[in-house]
Amino acid sequence: MTGAKTVAELVHAQWDDHRPGLRCADRVLTHHQLAAGAAARAALLVDLLPPEAEPHVGVLLDNTPEYPLWLGAAALAGAAVAGINPTRRGAELARDILHTECRVLLTERTHLPLLDGLELPGVRVLVTDSEEYEQLLAPYAGAAPGDAVLAPPDPARRMLLYFTSGSTGAPKAAICTQGRLAAAGRSLAGQFDVGRDDVHYICMPMFHGNAVIADWSPALAAGASVALRRRFSASGFLDDVRAYGATYFTYVGRAVQYILATPERPDDRDNPLRLGFGTEAGAVDAARFAERFGVRLVEGYGSSEGGAAIQRTQGTPPGAIGRAAEGDDLAVVDPQTGEECPTARFDGAGRLLNGAAAIGELVNRGRSPFEGYWRNPTAYADRVRGGWYWTGDLFFRDAEGFLYFAGRQDDRLRVDSENLAAAMIENILARYERAAAVAVYAVPDPVAGDQVMATLALDGAPFDPDDFGRFLAAQADLGPKMLPRFVRTVRRMPVTATNKVHRVALRRAGFRCPDPVWWRPDPEVPYEPLTPAAESALLERYREQGREGLLDLS
Repeated sequence: MTGAKTVAELVHAQWDDHRPGLRCADRVLTHHQLAAGAAARAALLVDLLPPEAEPHVGVLLDNTPEYPLWLGAAALAGAAVAGINPTRRGAELARDILHTECRVLLTERTHLPLLDGLELPGVRVLVTDSEEYEQLLAPYAGAAPGDAVLAPPDPARRMLLYFTSGSTGAPKAAICTQGRLAAAGRSLAGQFDVGRDDVHYICMPMFHGNAVIADWSPALAAGASVALRRRFSASGFLDDVRAYGATYFTYVGRAVQYILATPERPDDRDNPLRLGFGTEAGAVDAARFAERFGVRLVEGYGSSEGGAAIQRTQGTPPGAIGRAAEGDDLAVVDPQTGEECPTARFDGAGRLLNGAAAIGELVNRGRSPFEGYWRNPTAYADRVRGGWYWTGDLFFRDAEGFLYFAGRQDDRLRVDSENLAAAMIENILARYERAAAVAVYAVPDPVAGDQVMATLALDGAPFDPDDFGRFLAAQADLGPKMLPRFVRTVRRMPVTATNKVHRVALRRAGFRCPDPVWWRPDPEVPYEPLTPAAESALLERYREQGREGLLDLS
């Protein structure tokens, strides 16, 4: 199906293909069953949606078979799936559902407590692991692809609405059409020689573009099968790969670190994987992964909205992401002037010498596949300015044209490959009664992306780490990735001449400051003082990854 223009065509192509198409725990569905199941759900959706409703269905699920079945259903019906993030809480979760105008929401019993007390007017909730859901679906069991449509599938038809965060305000719902998703699947399948005998292991959450665009769609385009893991598990990774015969998977950098942290076994290299594709695995960790498991990790870069892409090619230097993808005119520019930044200069050890001049914002000055945000023209205008697509990411470029990721523009944080807004975290931490003022900002992660740091102004009062930990645990709208890794305590918050919080000074100092700093070496342990010995060990981690210099540029 290399010529398929829509995802609907790719789903339809599974009809009468009785090879295994999906594995999840003990359940196996053939490609034909996937197409038939998608057709049944498409017919159900057509009957459930009111005539005046937007053709959107919200999916609040872990990685269960219902997720890819509803992706297929949306494609066949000419509808769009809005991936709802289960780490969102309270009013923010309700906002995501209502903003994307989902009149039907798919969920499961394990996530029902998240919906308790939420006002979701006009939204019909279907619980996919309930008897009622099975009864509702049963009359449509004989449906075939194309039997029921809300609108004829077309390359320009919306297919995905997936959330991405900016520096301020609520997450934005980026649009991905059937044409772009099908093209991404075809491109990746060709790039990585994906064939019908491959098995794509999907352990990243499917509400995120990583799993759908880079894992599910190339499998669909090539006629390969997929294997689902409900939620990522480092300890279960290798056992799953062997049990499913997985040959391909996608990752984010933190997941690679977790896998590498599992105990080594003498048979680690005895596995069927041939490659992993993802982002933000440092060069050191990628080398360790290849050495331990015999599996090559291919680093890529693509903004969540699809506006720019970088491809790793042969000869890409350590630490670099790669060069611009074909058709992209990428540049690193000064965001104030729009002028290109000078190329990077390195010392003999590979350290960046002219970061202040060479680091700028990555922009796409050529053709951009960015398709906009749902109901957010202001955010669109901020992203596309002067005919250029502005990624909001900081990069530098060497003399050979290779691009290196350097961090996030403004007050955004990128934690475990997910964008977070500092202002939203601040609003939550501001509830802490013992703090007179709060500032939240990013410090570079030792491997890739950012970690969350907070400064609390306590007016001279002692900091109680246990009390602060209890406070954090009690905030229902504080997602797990929002938790501060470092906490700096000050008597007074540093301010600028205009009495604004001096964020530049806070970021520049990071955790290497004269004030007391508390940290969590691991998210599961309580806060403890960042001692000189702990700081020294942490800095060594940055040196190993070649990222120590970024601490001076934060």
